[in-house]
Amino acid sequence: MDQDSRFKIFAGNSNSQLASRISEYLNMPLGQCDIKRFSDGEIFVDIGESVRGYDVFMLQSTCPPVNDNLMELLVTIDALKRASAKSITAVIPYYGYARQDRKASPRVPITAKLVADLITTSGVSRVVSMELHAGQIQGFFDVPFDHLFSAPMLVKYLQEKFEGKDLVIISPDAGGVERARAYAKRLNAGLAIIDKRRTNINEAKAMNIIGDVKDKYAVILDDLIDTAGTLTEATHAALNLGAKEVSACCTHPVFSGPAFERIENSPLTQVITTDTIPLSERFKNSQKIKVISVAPILGEAIRRIFEHDSVSRLFI
Repeated sequence: MDQDSRFKIFAGNSNSQLASRISEYLNMPLGQCDIKRFSDGEIFVDIGESVRGYDVFMLQSTCPPVNDNLMELLVTIDALKRASAKSITAVIPYYGYARQDRKASPRVPITAKLVADLITTSGVSRVVSMELHAGQIQGFFDVPFDHLFSAPMLVKYLQEKFEGKDLVIISPDAGGVERARAYAKRLNAGLAIIDKRRTNINEAKAMNIIGDVKDKYAVILDDLIDTAGTLTEATHAALNLGAKEVSACCTHPVFSGPAFERIENSPLTQVITTDTIPLSERFKNSQKIKVISVAPILGEAIRRIFEHDSVSRLFI
C-alpha cells in the first residue's frame, strides 16, 4: 500500500511476528510503540510518532499471559486515543476469556462480556477478531465488530495434504458441528462428532464417535487447543474405530499445561494451526506442529476496513 496512506499499524508484545508478516503483506512499516513495565509491574506505553488524524490499527492477542496482554491492549488504546487518533481499530487475533460467554452454572461471571466492556470503554472505534469460541460475543460490543475466519488458509492446506484420500472431519463436541460441516463440505469429506462429557474445567472425556471413521484419514477440527486432553482422547477413540491416521486442526494454539507432552506422546500424525498466538520454542521445534500464517487474511481485512470496502467479500 501507499506508505503515505493516513493509517498506521501498531502491535503489542504478544503478536510481534504476526505483525511483521502483516506489515510485509501491506508493504507498510509498523508504527513506533514502546511498551515498558515499571518495577512493580505497571505498564507504560509511549507512542513514538504522531497519530493525529490517522486511522490506527492496534494488533494484540489476549493470549497467555492473558491478563498482562489484555491490560497492555487497553493501555495502548488509551494512549492512541489521547494522541488524537482519528479512529482506533483493535485487531485481536485471539480473544481471551471467550470461553466464559454465558452462565453455565449459578454465581459465575460472563467474563467475555466484561472484557468486551473494558475494550469498548477504552476508546476503540471497531474490533476485528478471528474464530471466536462463541459467535454471540460479537453482540457484547457496542461498536462494529468484524469476525474473521482462518478457513481459507486451513482448507487450502488440507486440500493439498489430503488430495485423493478418503477424509473425514471430526468435531470434538456438538458446539463445533457447524464449523466441521463447513470444512467437510469444502473438502468433500465425511463428518463425524465426538460425544464428549466435560467432568471439570480443562477436563473432558471422549465417550463415543458418531459417524464413520473406519479406513479414513481423520482430522479433528476445533477453534482452539488448550491442554489437548480432549484431543488425545478423541485421537485414541478414532483409531480404536479403525481410522487410518488422525491429524488435528485448530485456529488458536493456546497449548497450556501438559499440552506439549500429550501431543508429543500421542499417536497424532500432525497438528495444523495458525499464528494467532505465538508458539514457545519447544512447540516451534516439534515435528508434529505445522503453522499456517493468517497474516494475508488480517492484512487484507485491515486494508479493506481502511478503504471502506467489503470485508465479507473475503470469504465469498
